[in-house]
Amino acid sequence: MNPEHKVIFPQYARGRDGIGICVGSTVWDHALRLGIHIHSECGGRGQCGKCIVRLDRGAESLAEKTQAERNLPLAADERLACQAQVIADDQDIYVFAKAVGEYTVLTESTRGQVPLDPFIYRRDDRVWLEGRPGASLGQYEGELLGLAVDIGTTTLVAQLLDVESGEVIVTQARRNPQASYGNDVISRIGYADEHTDGLARLQRIVVEAVNDMLQDAAEDQGRNLREHIYEVVVVGNPTMRNLFFGRSVHSLGTSPYEPECKEPINETALALGLQVHPRANVYGAPLVGGQVGADCLGVILACDIYQGQKPSMVVDIGTNGEVAVGTRDRIVAASNAAGGAFEGTGVSCGTGAIQGAIKNIWIDQGRVRYETIGARAPIGVCGSGLIDLLAEMLRAGIIDRRGRLAAPYRSNNQFAICQNAARITISQKDIYELRLAKGGAALNQRALMREYGVDLAGLECIFLAGGFANYANLESAVAIGLLPDGEDKLVKSGNAALTGARQMLLSRQRRADAERIVSRIEHVKLSEQEAFLDEYVEELYLRRWH
Repeated sequence: MNPEHKVIFPQYARGRDGIGICVGSTVWDHALRLGIHIHSECGGRGQCGKCIVRLDRGAESLAEKTQAERNLPLAADERLACQAQVIADDQDIYVFAKAVGEYTVLTESTRGQVPLDPFIYRRDDRVWLEGRPGASLGQYEGELLGLAVDIGTTTLVAQLLDVESGEVIVTQARRNPQASYGNDVISRIGYADEHTDGLARLQRIVVEAVNDMLQDAAEDQGRNLREHIYEVVVVGNPTMRNLFFGRSVHSLGTSPYEPECKEPINETALALGLQVHPRANVYGAPLVGGQVGADCLGVILACDIYQGQKPSMVVDIGTNGEVAVGTRDRIVAASNAAGGAFEGTGVSCGTGAIQGAIKNIWIDQGRVRYETIGARAPIGVCGSGLIDLLAEMLRAGIIDRRGRLAAPYRSNNQFAICQNAARITISQKDIYELRLAKGGAALNQRALMREYGVDLAGLECIFLAGGFANYANLESAVAIGLLPDGEDKLVKSGNAALTGARQMLLSRQRRADAERIVSRIEHVKLSEQEAFLDEYVEELYLRRWH
């Protein structure tokens, strides 16, 4: 390693001083050594073409482009970080990641107020934690803080609260850095199994991301907050929750695909490396089964379907989608591995909800109009834009109900969204990827309604949880059959998983409710049902429910 010359990543705070050049390593390797996680879907194997970087200086110090890079329409100064091998150390190398940007992540909910009765309390000017025997956690220093964390497959959201008032102090959101090791739960499980330090690495980087968010929150508030955080509540699907706590996820990748640990987890912050009060309790909410996890439980809590007299449905469409239907008497739930297509991954024109992402699309006589996040120049299409795109292409006859492009577009198997310098297009393969994700999400809803014995008319409400459903144009989602035509029954409920985590932080009763109801939620394994494949094929058609 040559410490005199460095690989420098000016966009990242931890990359501005750079890291000594190691000849033989890739740009990707140098980034990882700095704790920088450049967006990728294949874990740095040169297969997805997403880890595009621009070389501002030092391109001559890199090996020639690999075949994987030559297969992509890269500009002269662009490389794939995982393929760009450093072969000289006689100058600094300046690297800019193409996909970097601030994510627009849903942080709020329209529901969720609960009476304050937290596990953290003060007595005689000391801080105490209910259920923690022995000495107190220390002297009361003016505030009692708690942290609610929603660990999504694609994004992370952390919300800091004053547990004495219930006030939200600050909310931080960012992309889950584990996405650099695979864009879905199967990829993460595989990485943990295939690498000696895989589980430890995936656990470490997600905890580091939460620590970084806490640091950002402290800077935003202009004061140190960490030492006053005495409890943390974490929700996520079974893979994400168990990875956060460093628990094995091997069983989730092998039949019968159930988590080894479904019970609530209580661990100290010190043991996890979480930079809050070292003896703070970190609570992992319990899991239902399969890939139905603590996040789905949080949604059920936030939407109160476990207390309803008439059946309601909650739908959370994401990389790992969940649906639950129920009342106070019975709840059924299922998940589907929709993949990241609707979150901008696995689709060539796709991107996350970052500045410059196309969020809304209209097609009029073959001409495309669009809006981007931040009114920036377009860099790709995020989830809400992809739903609009499918619906508008279907309405305009550019694709049929099977998602097949019309004859004028078959010569090059793509449709141009914009023709500027970025030249953003959607290919036939992309459309089929989106169709697969749509089919899985729609089947999840239909099958659970049938399992419960209720039709659309019998549902009191359909709660749409999570960022994707909340940012999507519902008319477009209904037009392609992603959601039922429920008219006034469709209710956007915000980040309900985070709301559920917040409720479990602020209310002992809500945490008790969660632990009481989780064991009676019936986990339905759709893929084991006899007609699963036939029904799935039927749901691949882009059309309204009938």
